[in-house]
Amino acid sequence: MIRTPYTARNGHVHLAVDDLGGAGGAPLLLLMGLGVSRFYWPDGLVTALIEAGFHVACFDGRDAGGSTHFDDAPVGNPVTALFRRRPPVYTAEDMTDDTVTVLDVLGWQRAHLFGVSQGGLVAQRTALRHPDRVHTLTSFAAIPSDVRGAAVLRYVHLPFLARLARMRQPAGRDGDVAAGLELLRMIASPGYPFDEQDARLRVERELDAGLPSGVRDSRAQARQVSATWHGPRLREMRVPTLVMHGAQDPLGRPAAGRRIAASVPGARYVEFPGVGHDMPRAIWPTVAREIRAQAG
Repeated sequence: MIRTPYTARNGHVHLAVDDLGGAGGAPLLLLMGLGVSRFYWPDGLVTALIEAGFHVACFDGRDAGGSTHFDDAPVGNPVTALFRRRPPVYTAEDMTDDTVTVLDVLGWQRAHLFGVSQGGLVAQRTALRHPDRVHTLTSFAAIPSDVRGAAVLRYVHLPFLARLARMRQPAGRDGDVAAGLELLRMIASPGYPFDEQDARLRVERELDAGLPSGVRDSRAQARQVSATWHGPRLREMRVPTLVMHGAQDPLGRPAAGRRIAASVPGARYVEFPGVGHDMPRAIWPTVAREIRAQAG
């Protein structure tokens, strides 16, 4: 897949952006999950979205991939970050403003947003804070954007978070690859075969791009998790919204997706049997069709 790189700047924050193709189609911006980079988007899913009539781009949020990292800021890990009352390094509003900065550098006045996991959270908040820049919102495997602190635990599987915190792999590239594959196996869909070849491709191309392993950077993940949201609640959403969630998500309970859809006026909800916290190859065409139907 040919990537055309850009750099967006929100003040002192630099954001790595890739145009993935489909020029002339409806603009669609992809937002990836916690800590990991834009290289984790499956090529086959991107191709399905382009074939569905979208012009597709993606970017690394702050503290991920090739974008600005706040390595000097003191934090713990993603679990403790939910409970500590330490001042955040940046706010959730800052992260939504990053998204708008990316739209600006791409020359898109408005776009459809498709966010997965943490990316779905940022996409929700972007649509709430900047509704004039968003055509439609699609959130996959995300928690509701207006829950905070300990309330998050209603929507996540705590034992799974504990397993993530215990992940240990040796230092170096081989350890980075092993850590990435371990994570992707952990979040994989039990109703579908695990595609190790595609998983390895995504993990290795992040490293081949000279980027740090986002899977292993728990401090960056903690900074993203602890970014406080002071904006509107989901019931104030005025952007057409599609919510998708895996019925067997080992990290985020399907109740999270149902709560988002129930809170947003007019939202559609699609639940995938046998699907975990990922998107297996078999559902890529369905995901693309659903987003296309939402876009109109």
